Amino acid sequence: MTNFSLFIKLYLDEDVDILVADLVQARGFDVLTVRDAGLLAIADEEQLEYSAKIGRAIVTHNRCDYEELAKLYFEQGKTHSGIIIAVRRSPYEIARRLLTILNQIAADEIHNQIRYI
Repeated sequence: MTNFSLFIKLYLDEDVDILVADLVQARGFDVLTVRDAGLLAIADEEQLEYSAKIGRAIVTHNRCDYEELAKLYFEQGKTHSGIIIAVRRSPYEIARRLLTILNQIAADEIHNQIRYI
């Protein structure tokens, strides 16, 4: 895994409200959005590949596609930096749930894992 950090670094998929990034960043955590990375409208496979390359757990609402991608990664022996699947809720609730994970789980503990919030 590149860019190792004790704390999980997040990469927010384009379907996640930008306000979530602002709320989590305000608490001192490292968050990058798809928009800020200049990668809007690219395929989920490419988003997961990019997040793995830069050592960030991806946060998405797209459960079906990312569960399938995680399965493919496992079958192919590939690694990712974590997938956090969020049920659609208010940005404040999503941020609260992300902060719980960020305050309790180290970056290496989410490696190749899926978490649901």
